[in-house]
Amino acid sequence: MRGNKESAVSKKIKLLLVDDEENFINTLAERMKMRDMGPNVAHDGETALEMVKDEVPDVMVLDLRMPGIDGVEVLRKVKKAHPNVQVIILTGHGSEQDQELCMQLGAFEYHKKPVDIDRLVKSIKGAYRQKMEDMMVAATFAQAGDFADADQVIHESDEK
Repeated sequence: MRGNKESAVSKKIKLLLVDDEENFINTLAERMKMRDMGPNVAHDGETALEMVKDEVPDVMVLDLRMPGIDGVEVLRKVKKAHPNVQVIILTGHGSEQDQELCMQLGAFEYHKKPVDIDRLVKSIKGAYRQKMEDMMVAATFAQAGDFADADQVIHESDEK
């Protein structure tokens, strides 16, 4: 039964993969599909930001080093416009300073390439679970008429 429940959760996650290395991101997308996650794919920061305007993902897996708008700027803009999007950084060129900055900007996790696919899937599911928990807590406060606390829960989740 657990396998079916896991699969059902995976299918609900709106996932956006963003990386300029087309072969890598297309292979990653295929591996996600094999795990019942049907991701959208963007090959650059500009496309990712346009896609987010059309459909806000639950979780975004984001590369840092891309031509044009880099991952740090995408992270900044996405978290500002859509604070509940969970962003997982996946980079081959990051430094400790990059990691620190990304976490300060609200990234959920930071992974270096190559990453074990099962570890990444676990990270994506954890990010989704965190988003859902934050939304349920905020909804509980809002239902009780405590809109200030609901808003605070939503914004505190961005700072994790």
